[in-house]
Amino acid sequence: MKQAIYFAIGIIVASAIFLMVGFNKEEVVATVDGTEIEQDALYEQMVKTSGAEALDIMISNEIIRQEAEKADIEITQEELDAELAEYEEQYGGAEGLAAALEGSGLTKEDLEEEMKNFLRIEKLIGPEIEITDEAIETYFKENKEALGQSATVEASHILTETKEQAEEVAQKLADGEDFAELAAEYSVDTANAENGGELGSFGKGEMAPEFEEAAFAMKPGEVSDPVQTDFGYHIIKVTDKTKASEATHEDSKEQIKEILFDEALNAKYAAWIAEKQAAYDIENKLDQD
Repeated sequence: MKQAIYFAIGIIVASAIFLMVGFNKEEVVATVDGTEIEQDALYEQMVKTSGAEALDIMISNEIIRQEAEKADIEITQEELDAELAEYEEQYGGAEGLAAALEGSGLTKEDLEEEMKNFLRIEKLIGPEIEITDEAIETYFKENKEALGQSATVEASHILTETKEQAEEVAQKLADGEDFAELAAEYSVDTANAENGGELGSFGKGEMAPEFEEAAFAMKPGEVSDPVQTDFGYHIIKVTDKTKASEATHEDSKEQIKEILFDEALNAKYAAWIAEKQAAYDIENKLDQD
């Protein structure tokens, strides 16, 4: 993914900043059997373990900002919105991205700053990158199978612990009761029960073999008899299916071009930032300890 340069890095930086500003200087952050651990001690430990890496990243980000300013590069809100849309797609939507940010301790504002950094790099280094038709053709030949579309099924399920419960649910469905309401009432898969048992789309090899065999054999709109797996008994409802399709050079061209561009950008960035660091007057006080 093209954002790989910065998204993981942001987590480290965010953690360091949190420790620097999240507490008062002498605040007690923990006690062990009455013995206090102060914020200063925590900060010193964090500096020892990851402070140098976090500071290096912050220095690099400042170099990028200054280089973009020198080149009169500006990042528009439209560009940020387009980049954000790509992130949301990668994480299964806005809610998935929000959950990932929360889990990593980042805010949307942190992510926006990371996106700005990436777009600045893309504009600073990108013009030097040329992706040839020959490179695209070679990549297609070597990765044709992976570029193709695998067969997928979109389904919901109601999971019960016993066959008797599953049969009770099946009868209620046959009597016309609502699948989503029954999922909320009966399903022991609590992670999906509240959204009607929806599992989203999945390919082969992602589900229990018995579940997968039943789901791929069904048509959209069909509801299965109880299907036993190691997890219990499933009532499966298939809502959509897509057939496997072989990749074509023409349909894959833009995707391949983006993949090769991202690979080249990542490779060039390492040399570019090293060159800039050598040219700037940088005082890193952590290196002086």
